[in-house]
Amino acid sequence: MSPTGHVLFWWVAFAGTHLLLSSLPVRQRIVARIGEQPFRGVYSLVSFATFVPLVWTYFTHKHTGPLLWALAMTPVLRWVVYAVMGLAVVLMVASFAQPSPASVVPGVATPKGVLRVTRHPLMMAFALFGLAHLVPNGFATDVVFFGGFTLFSLIGAWHQDQRKLALDAGGYRAFHAATPFWPFTGRDTLTGLREMSPVVMGIGIAVTVLLRYFHAAWFGG
Repeated sequence: MSPTGHVLFWWVAFAGTHLLLSSLPVRQRIVARIGEQPFRGVYSLVSFATFVPLVWTYFTHKHTGPLLWALAMTPVLRWVVYAVMGLAVVLMVASFAQPSPASVVPGVATPKGVLRVTRHPLMMAFALFGLAHLVPNGFATDVVFFGGFTLFSLIGAWHQDQRKLALDAGGYRAFHAATPFWPFTGRDTLTGLREMSPVVMGIGIAVTVLLRYFHAAWFGG
């Protein structure tokens, strides 16, 4: 199997087991047999056991396979990538400060702050991360690895919605109707941005600058 095939294999393994275990019929059956906390332990273990090999395989074979595109990184394009990464990191930090009701450990179903921007801030952060890294990385292994983040995040967010809507726990249906799936597309986006903590936004920007400064040392070219 080619390096690209290996990366794809581990993405399918991670995403497939992730979505299968979190689907309502399978999840409810396992929880009924072993309990909620043991299930979360199994879920975390399987996720770890498939995600770590995915990352290791990519970093062992990054920038290999056919070159699918090679975009000239002009100053304008480079700053667009930086801006998208900044948005991704801010969304990620905000998702921990204000957990979404759609997440594994759900927060309060109140359309406020980052949840007016998107009801899936963490998943959309990963989706934007993948998109930003697809621009300067056009080899096949890069495209499969980073494209997998975007594809899995969008499918995973949709899957979370379907599972939560089926249960409608904590008034999720009303929360779903009041919040946008895609970031920055809701009618209350500006209100949500104003409601977000300046500390959260500052931490997100600071982390983005830190990652950019140490990118070559920590992750290579």
